[in-house]
Amino acid sequence: MQTRSLRVGQRILRRSRHVWLSRSLWNRRLIFLVGAIAVGTVAVLFALGATLANAAVHDLLDAWPWAAFVIAPAGFATIGWLGRRFFAGAEGSGIPQTIAALAYRDVAFRDHLLSIRIAIGKVLMTLGGLLCGASIGREGPTVQVGAALMYALSRYTAFPHETMRRGLILAGGAAGVAAAFNAPLAGVVFAIEEMSRSFSQRTSGIVITAVVCAGIVSLALLGDYAYFGHTRATLDLRTGWPAVVACGALGGLLGGLFARLLIGSAAHLPGRIGALRKDHPYLFAALCGLAVAALGAFSNNTVLGTGYAETRAILGGTGAIPQSFGILKLLATVVSYASGIPGGIFAPSLAVGAGLGYNLSAVIPLAPPAAVVILGMVGYFSGAVQAPITAFVIVLEMTRDSDMALPLMAVSLVAYGVSRLVCPRPLYKTLAKAFRPVAPA
Repeated sequence: MQTRSLRVGQRILRRSRHVWLSRSLWNRRLIFLVGAIAVGTVAVLFALGATLANAAVHDLLDAWPWAAFVIAPAGFATIGWLGRRFFAGAEGSGIPQTIAALAYRDVAFRDHLLSIRIAIGKVLMTLGGLLCGASIGREGPTVQVGAALMYALSRYTAFPHETMRRGLILAGGAAGVAAAFNAPLAGVVFAIEEMSRSFSQRTSGIVITAVVCAGIVSLALLGDYAYFGHTRATLDLRTGWPAVVACGALGGLLGGLFARLLIGSAAHLPGRIGALRKDHPYLFAALCGLAVAALGAFSNNTVLGTGYAETRAILGGTGAIPQSFGILKLLATVVSYASGIPGGIFAPSLAVGAGLGYNLSAVIPLAPPAAVVILGMVGYFSGAVQAPITAFVIVLEMTRDSDMALPLMAVSLVAYGVSRLVCPRPLYKTLAKAFRPVAPA
């Protein structure tokens, strides 16, 4: 018995020595950490670039309010040409591409969607879209860029099995979310909820490590900041439940409608509109830019860009934001996405939700306006992406308002239920089906 125990102990010791002394294992760990730090750094630089681009276009519009009618059509058409000519696969959010790369094992397919060339094009064209006033965000693109950077690691060292390679893609996407919003918990939750089929015990450590590294980089470069600033809003559910129901119902209804419109725009559009996009894609993109410029004119140009500044203004009760901001921002985001240019929907969706909460706060008694605005953000975001846990966690981390945790959970679940009635198909997973390996002829 003692001899057998001794042999077992010796085998365990040899295995532990192999684990700790294996050169290839330490190479993989080192490359992985470098990749996670790189994702965090790129995400922060991307965020700074988006902020500068958004500020630049609004400075131009302040000096010349009608500039959008020139730069938006020209910019949309140019970006559409660049995307089709050099960066096919970079269009849209970037999250569907990442989900598709996780779903299919085809190496050539993954190498294309998650190539460094596509990642560079994604960043440059998203910033270009912001410079011409598109209603887009950079958070979804950051997911694809982060996944591409981490996936590139598999070319420099041998990862032992498919689960590890999928884990790298998943970790890169989650780290991108964490660094983009300075919200590490949201990155982990997003990986579990939105890409749950690929999240397993084997990949959980990889994801969490990448998120922590990216979060540390974000903190080191930008400091400990809240995406929308610290809020002190509170809501007593005994008297504020009408606000929860209203924000959940309206957010779920409009968020579900938004998702249906995006799914429809990604498919074959009917009639002459569909024929125009198929036969004359650059003219179609220019017309989309013209439509966004027109929506900007109706909103005093507040719906152009990410919507970040407008959301902060609504939360803080400062600035002149029109009552029509929420609806017009929704339409501008749909048109921007339909044009085919790269760009995400996270920041614009939060802005739409803030606009809807701003509208509801005027008619809902016994609820602080700032609390209703935050509920509107979660309700619409949950309805649009149909990821209720991610929705309330991401807003909770971005506002650092722990007093709103329970109302945010409640409004997110209500919105999710209503949205499923309007749009039974989840947005990102449905859009991901458009990206699939081409079967050999």
